[in-house]
Amino acid sequence: MKINPIIPIWAMTLICVFFLLMKRKGKLNFIRQIVIVILLFTINTRIMVEDENVQAVTQDVDVLFVVDNTISMLAEDYNGNGRRLDAVKADCMYIANSLPTANYSVITMGNNADKTIPYTNDINLLEQVLKALNGQTRLYAKGTSFDDALTLLEKDLDNDRDNYQIVFFISDGEITSDEKLKSYSKLDDNIDDGAVLGYGTVDGGPMKASSFAGEDSEPEYLYYYDAKYNKVKAVSCIDEDNLKSIAKDMGVDYIHMTKQSDIDVKLSEIKKDIGELEYGKNGKKGYRDIYYYFVIPLLIILIYDFVYYRRKVKIR
Repeated sequence: MKINPIIPIWAMTLICVFFLLMKRKGKLNFIRQIVIVILLFTINTRIMVEDENVQAVTQDVDVLFVVDNTISMLAEDYNGNGRRLDAVKADCMYIANSLPTANYSVITMGNNADKTIPYTNDINLLEQVLKALNGQTRLYAKGTSFDDALTLLEKDLDNDRDNYQIVFFISDGEITSDEKLKSYSKLDDNIDDGAVLGYGTVDGGPMKASSFAGEDSEPEYLYYYDAKYNKVKAVSCIDEDNLKSIAKDMGVDYIHMTKQSDIDVKLSEIKKDIGELEYGKNGKKGYRDIYYYFVIPLLIILIYDFVYYRRKVKIR
């Protein structure tokens, strides 16, 4: 249930108080006056109830990119030895150009989850934000965790926006912190479509990262020392179990991205749904007005009042 007031509630409250101050003589007359005011206030709130038989018609589409910007996304194992993050940037712009009328927002995952831009239909601004993503530096990175992203997503998606909400969760699924993956099932009700896009390979790839931000810091491959104190080049591998779990919780498809065309089928489905949405053939459950249920008793009381006071005037 929701309300959609005809005039602001505060204004209607003042009007109702004003009419109640004009108290009628006689107990029954005053009771009718109170009932009339209550009915008027209720009608003004325009109470609406959800109805599966009424389709919500909207042309506003929101696309949210949730992008893993951790060091592991710098791994060089996309379509050979390409960086995962570079492929992500290109694929996000491919999606945006395929859905040019949508509004776009970006949430990045690093040590913390941050919303980099609010929803905008400025594709150029989106491109600049994506270009600025270059992974974390070695000295700054604290390990990958999806918990902060989940918390931010819960707040961001639960915002009473009536727009058609599409979410693309983009990551290699690798968790390098001590935290266990939490359930993303709370997001399901607020997501209309989208996908979890997985980047990386099972064999993995090496990562080249800078020690600190700035042009003076040259990126270098990451190494670690094994149990025998041998220097070994660090490798990041995709964790599809985590990604598939997130996709299942969110109620969307999982797609392992190995080339840009892997997203084409999903984009075709989304464009079809959006097209049907614009003509009212599909979409979220709609809302049905029930204010007219209160109009009938109001009319009955007003008619009675009219007859009552007309007779009273004639008697005088």
